[in-house]
Amino acid sequence: MASPADRKQEQRAASRADDPAGGPLTTDQGVEVDHTDDSLAVGERGPTLMEDFHFREKLTRFDHERIPERVVHARGAGAYGWFEPYESCAEFTRAAFLQDPSVRTPVFVRFSTVQGPKGSADTVRDVRGFATKFYTSEGNYDLVGNNFPVFFIQDGIKFPDFVHAVKPEPHNDIPTGASAHDTLWDFVSLQPETLHAIMWLMSDRAIPRSYRMMQGFGVHTFRFVNAEGRGTFVKFHWKPKLGVHSLVWDEAQECQGRDPDFNRRDLWDAIAAGEYPEWELGVQLVPEEDEFAFDFDLLDPTKIIPEEQVPVRPIGRMVLDRNPENFFAETEQVAFHTANVVPGIDFTNDPLLQARNFSYLDTQLIRLGGPNFSQLPVNRPVAPVRNNQRDGYHQSAIHSGTNYFPNSLGGGCPAHAGAGGSAYTHHAERVDGHKIRRRSPSFQDHYSQTAMFWNSMADWEKQHIVEAFRFELGKVGARTVRARTVEHLAEVDGELAARVAQGIGVPEPSGAGAPYKQASPALSLESLRGDGSIRTRQIAVLVTDGVDAEQITSVRERLAAEGAIVEALAATDGTIAGADGETYAVDRALPTVASVLYDAVLLPGGPVGTPPTAADPDAVRFVRDAYRHGKPVGALGSGVGILSALEPEGLRLSTEFHRVVSDQGVVTDTSPGPASEEFLNTFVDAIAGHRHWGRGPVRH
Repeated sequence: MASPADRKQEQRAASRADDPAGGPLTTDQGVEVDHTDDSLAVGERGPTLMEDFHFREKLTRFDHERIPERVVHARGAGAYGWFEPYESCAEFTRAAFLQDPSVRTPVFVRFSTVQGPKGSADTVRDVRGFATKFYTSEGNYDLVGNNFPVFFIQDGIKFPDFVHAVKPEPHNDIPTGASAHDTLWDFVSLQPETLHAIMWLMSDRAIPRSYRMMQGFGVHTFRFVNAEGRGTFVKFHWKPKLGVHSLVWDEAQECQGRDPDFNRRDLWDAIAAGEYPEWELGVQLVPEEDEFAFDFDLLDPTKIIPEEQVPVRPIGRMVLDRNPENFFAETEQVAFHTANVVPGIDFTNDPLLQARNFSYLDTQLIRLGGPNFSQLPVNRPVAPVRNNQRDGYHQSAIHSGTNYFPNSLGGGCPAHAGAGGSAYTHHAERVDGHKIRRRSPSFQDHYSQTAMFWNSMADWEKQHIVEAFRFELGKVGARTVRARTVEHLAEVDGELAARVAQGIGVPEPSGAGAPYKQASPALSLESLRGDGSIRTRQIAVLVTDGVDAEQITSVRERLAAEGAIVEALAATDGTIAGADGETYAVDRALPTVASVLYDAVLLPGGPVGTPPTAADPDAVRFVRDAYRHGKPVGALGSGVGILSALEPEGLRLSTEFHRVVSDQGVVTDTSPGPASEEFLNTFVDAIAGHRHWGRGPVRH
């Protein structure tokens, strides 16, 4: 019997377009075409003839190339890969793909922003989608999550209101890909249930450095069900192997101009280079008898289970190792649905989850033009599909036999799987009560976990959150909305409210809410730095004529051996002449790039005198920006001299010469010749630390 992976390969081969090099150009009907540059016309300057079927087909197909983009999550990037469990999870779930560590399940993952259209930039402040389609032997399972573990609303009936508020304003369709505007904050100020997710939105989690360095969460509380029918509540966590890292707001904004495809390019390039991103899948498990053991409601999607109360248990890993071949056919047409579950995974009564179980399918029916979108290659299960669904738009299967049940003419096929076998069985849960429209009182606490998130942040993270609130609310024209939002922040933390108020011109609140003390260290980026690897980090080396080539070579070889990507930048493209008279290739010209596109910078020197790059204002700005943004800065020999431009910003150069000095990620050595092993080790450690916030607050 063919494996799921083999079946997937067969399906891809069956759906692949004919080889474009296999013969001449044809119409959609296979008719060969001898000319496609000019329409059929009466004479050279006469009218076009409607009998030109090739012209009409070509233009008609072009006119219909686009399908409606997603209402939310329109801008995305995707990749294929695989998932394997560490051990059998049979104790908790009967899901087949979570049983055998030797079986790899194919996956497709789509990352996305939420607010903006397809043409918006990658690095906007926004939630990021993290949706995974598992092509399991029992059917497709979709884990449709975000990079925040909480959502903005508690009940799906409010979803249209929230999306209308965060989308561009209806009178002018502004802003694109941004949440800093009146209608969103008006909604927030009137709906305090949004505050926990808003706090995540104002943190650096909303501007990830890379999709490969981003956590993912299932958001909702789901249910595992084992072979005996016993249920266990479960929350899903994706943790990246490279650690969780973010941009700072100043960088994110500049990236939108320098490279609006910053995140999607990073994902594509890493996979193309064989640097396959990896995540660990973890679960928080809560026995059903402990459903009410917490001071919050497990069904509330605006709440998390603190990891200190229920640790995350690793159960498997996912690796993405193949880029799509066609963005439209795969990344654009992939269809996720929270109700795509397999035996062993079930729902809870979370009202937002219940709404998503309706809304996703309803959306796909109109966006993909009918009910047969599951036959598209990217959506097609590897498990056999046998049912009596027929016809409709874009039906590509050729069915035979009967199309109803029960039947005798078709031998009773397809028959029921039968109870107790491999069929999906909904968890037996007693449900009763009056039909009402009323939120549970257990959903009414909107401040304590918001405060817990704030309390869990390092000082530099708190500073970034305050600056984010000031930026966002500073874009709001209605002063009443600004003031009302700050009043809610006062219920979270008085200091937070006062610091925000001081920056947006509204009075500081006179009182504050309950002094919440709970914190969860697992929420801080300080605890999520990863395994210490510098693989795929982008390192800029600033060079010009007269540079010490030995220094460049020694550092480049070491960083490349560690898996970093090193690029030589100069004032112009082409080559430079080293101090030894040899020419060396330049990877990029400084005017075409910026510090925000790199993770660290190295300043080699020349054999004597001042650093060769000191006279280049682009180079000075590059280094200053890297320093302000907390990035590692290395300098060798006379290259240390360029750092003098940073002294007014807080850097004090050491007067100790010919030895390695490391201070808050700035690593220097004025010794001549190649970089020493001590310098290389220290610089690698600084890069592994990602950011160095002890330099003081980042000024935007």
